[in-house]
Amino acid sequence: MRIVMSGASGMIGTALSEHLRGQGHDVIRLVRRPARDTGEWTWDPSAGELDEAVLDNTDAVVNLSGAGIGDRPWTKRRIQVLRDSRLQATGTLTAAMRRLDNPPATFVSQSASGYYGASREGVLREDSGPGAGVLGSLCVEWERTARTAPPGVRVVTPRTGVVLSTSGGALGPLLPLLKLGLGGPFGNGRQYWPWITLTDEAGALAYLLTSDVDGPVNVCAPESADVNAIVAGLAKAFHRPAVCRVPRPALRLVLGRLADELVLADQRMEPVRLAEAGFNWQHPSLTDAMTWLSKSTAR
Repeated sequence: MRIVMSGASGMIGTALSEHLRGQGHDVIRLVRRPARDTGEWTWDPSAGELDEAVLDNTDAVVNLSGAGIGDRPWTKRRIQVLRDSRLQATGTLTAAMRRLDNPPATFVSQSASGYYGASREGVLREDSGPGAGVLGSLCVEWERTARTAPPGVRVVTPRTGVVLSTSGGALGPLLPLLKLGLGGPFGNGRQYWPWITLTDEAGALAYLLTSDVDGPVNVCAPESADVNAIVAGLAKAFHRPAVCRVPRPALRLVLGRLADELVLADQRMEPVRLAEAGFNWQHPSLTDAMTWLSKSTAR
């Protein structure tokens, strides 16, 4: 397959690119600087500029663009950046597809578990409906924009949870503290995080490129775990204590709204459609994930 990908330089994009190339696929990375080789193509999503010629004879488009959700405090300006970086990129891609007589057959456009809002009771499946808050409304717009792809294009919007990796993501700031014995749960730790390893994240997105699934897909591991269990698993994997619990008021003081919608979010998400489609996780349990993380760190 020939696959055009935005956001290919990020943590998930890098892992997915390597995974797809390992399967023999041709990946063209969209970049905002001058292209350096035939594997790159320049675009400017903030200006809505993309030469649709890059999509000629392309089988699929993967959209992973978006400023980091937890990188900085959520000022009004930052929230606008989060929104614009996602909607502009997604809209630029769908507009380019609409200018083609034969657009790519598949469009996989990233969404997030934030679609369900900060805290919801019960198990969250793909038909649970959107939640409130910054991320809830953002994800609704993000997915709606993805569906502006032309008729006949299979649109998939993976609602990705917390990606476990030693190379960054949600664990980026936590792993160094845990290795020093200074890490611990956030708040009371009873909030559920819909987690998945980076390996399975890349595998799931690649699987969705060739399956017949369309619409929203929860991308997380089949085993649910709360923050207490995740942090305890990390501590055990790295042979360190994890007793320095970070209280809820301190998190809100430092992070503001970001605290409630990210680290304190309670989302017991279930990957119903991914399981029904026949996807096989390499790390379906938290024990599997922690073993993989500890081995990855040791290398």
